[in-house]
Amino acid sequence: MSSASIAVEPEQSVVSPHWHERVFSFRYVIAALFVVLAVMTVRGRFNDPDLWWHLKTGQVIAQTHRIPEADTFSYTTGHHHTVPHEWLAQLIIYSAYAAHGYTGLMLWECLMAAAILLAGFYLCTLYSGDLRIAFLGTLSIWAFGTVGYAPRPQLVGYLLLTCELILLHLGRRRNPRWLLGLPPVFAMWVNCHGSFWLGLGVLAVASLVDVVNIRVPGFAASSSQPSSRRWLPWIFAASAAALFLNPNGLEQILYPFTIMWHSPVNLGNVQEWRPLALHNGRTWVYIFEIACFAALVFFRRARLTLDEFLILGYAAFEALRHERLLFPFGILAAPVLCRLLAASSGSSQQDQQRPALNAALIGGCLVTVLVAFPSANNLTQQVAKSSPVQAVEFIRSHHLPGPILNGYDFGGYLIWAAPEYPVFVDGRADIFEWTGVLTAYGSWVTRHTPTKQLLDQYGINLCLLDADAAVVPEIERLPGWKKVYADATSVVLERERSENSQSLSSK
Repeated sequence: MSSASIAVEPEQSVVSPHWHERVFSFRYVIAALFVVLAVMTVRGRFNDPDLWWHLKTGQVIAQTHRIPEADTFSYTTGHHHTVPHEWLAQLIIYSAYAAHGYTGLMLWECLMAAAILLAGFYLCTLYSGDLRIAFLGTLSIWAFGTVGYAPRPQLVGYLLLTCELILLHLGRRRNPRWLLGLPPVFAMWVNCHGSFWLGLGVLAVASLVDVVNIRVPGFAASSSQPSSRRWLPWIFAASAAALFLNPNGLEQILYPFTIMWHSPVNLGNVQEWRPLALHNGRTWVYIFEIACFAALVFFRRARLTLDEFLILGYAAFEALRHERLLFPFGILAAPVLCRLLAASSGSSQQDQQRPALNAALIGGCLVTVLVAFPSANNLTQQVAKSSPVQAVEFIRSHHLPGPILNGYDFGGYLIWAAPEYPVFVDGRADIFEWTGVLTAYGSWVTRHTPTKQLLDQYGINLCLLDADAAVVPEIERLPGWKKVYADATSVVLERERSENSQSLSSK
C-alpha cells in the first residue's frame, strides 16, 4: 500500500454527512413511520370508561388547587379515604382537555403513544446498533402496547419506564452522568402511575448485579463501566428517596401494593387483570417472543446477563398472570431481544444516505398523520357510541331523582357529565371493593342475589344500565318500575313515584 493511499483513508473517514443527510436520514423515516402507527392505533381508542373519572379528578385539582383525599364522586363508599396516586398525570390529562376539548385529549394520547414508540426505537437502536433489528423490536413494543393504548395515566408511567431504561443503559455503558437523570424521573413517576415500583425493581437488580459483580456460569458478564458501578448505589438511594416527593408520603409509595394485596375481587374479575387467554392474539405474540429468546439462547448460543434474566423472568411471569402487564413486558423485553439478535446475526444496518427519498417519505408520513387525526365530530361520535351520552342528557333534562344505580362502565362518564348524580360504582374498583360495594354489585348484576334486594337496600330510584344487561328485564318486571329511556347503548329505568312524592318534588 502506498503512502498516498494511507493519507486518503483517514481524510475520507472524517467526512461528516451534510445537514440534509442527517435530517433526512433513514432512521428518521422509521421514526416517522412509528408516529403514523401510533396515530393509526389510538385514533379510534377514545372510549375508555376510566378516562372520565381521571379527567374529573384532574379538574377538581386544577380548580380547587387541592388533591382530594376522600371519595366525593359516589354515595356508596361513605367518603372513603382515597390516595390519588396518579394525581399529576390526571392534572396533565385535564390540562390537555382544558386547552382544546376532546381534540386536546386525543392529541395528548397520540403524542404519548408516539413518544413511547420513538423512545422504544431509540432504546432498541442503542442495544442492537442495527436499524432493521431495532425496527422489529419496536414493533413488538407496539404489539404488546395495544393492550393499554388509552387516554389514561399508564401511558405516562410506561413512557417513564422507557426513559429509565435509556438512562440506565447510557449511564452503564457510556457515561455515568446519565444516571443523574434517574432520581428526577422517579420523583415524577411516583405521582403519575404505580408502575414506578417496577422501575425501582429494575434499578435495584441492575445495581446489585453490577456492584457485587456477580458472575454466574452461562450468563454474559456485565459490560458496565467501573465508574458507573460506583455510582449505581448512590443513584438507587437517591431514586428511592425521590419517591417521597409526593403529597401522601409513605402511604402513596405503598399504595400499589395495597391494591395488589387487598383487591382480590378487582384482580379476579376485571378483564385487564385476568391471565392471558389463548384466543387473544397478543398471547401468541408473547409465546413467539419467549420462543425467540429460547432459540437464541439454546441454539445460537446468545447469552443474557444475569440482571436481564432476572428482570425478564419476572416481567414474563407477571404478564402471564395479568394481561395488562404485557405492556411493560414488551418494553423490557424488546431491547434485550434486539441485542441478542444483533449478536447472533453479526451484522449492522446503518442509515441509508438517500436524503431526497427519505425526505419524501417523511413528508408523506406527516401528511398521513394530519389526514388520519380524528376530527372533533368523530371523537364526539366515539364517546356517544360507548358512553351513555343521550341517557344522561335525558336524566338531567327530566330532573329524574336519585339515588342512581349505574352500570360499572357508565360510572366514569356519569362522574364527568352529571356530577350532581353521585354514582353507585365506577372504575375506581379498589375503594368499592374495600367498602363491599363491588361485591354486592357483582352479585346483583350477575343475578346471584334477588334483583329487588339491592334496589331496596340502597333506596334506588333510578337505574342507568347497559342496554344488554341481563338484569334489565327483571327490573322491568318488578312492581313499581318502568323503562323510561332506551337507545343502542343504555337504558334508564325509574321507580314510579307516589302522588305524595310527586307533589313534594313539584314544590
